[in-house]
Amino acid sequence: MAEKSWQLRQEDRLVGTLTLEEIDMFWSDCHFEPAPAWDDLRPLFAASRDAWVRGDEEAALAADEAIHAEGLALVPDGGGDPITDFLIRINGETARFRH
Repeated sequence: MAEKSWQLRQEDRLVGTLTLEEIDMFWSDCHFEPAPAWDDLRPLFAASRDAWVRGDEEAALAADEAIHAEGLALVPDGGGDPITDFLIRINGETARFRH
């Protein structure tokens, strides 16, 4: 069976590639390989992670909304419809998303 992976894209910019490692309930846990466009978005993901870690739900939800507002899409490698409505977390080489 071939690996399942997605390109995380912001319009025509490649942000990174997610390769599925396992599915945990509603979340798809992936390895994240960043592309150059990642540097522009990294602070948004760090703000979300930090807010969730410190238990600041209001700031965490605001950070998640800011990520969603960036117009990201998960484009399946090998074809298929892009996923545009999803929740995503990225921390280093680890990513997880649910849609």
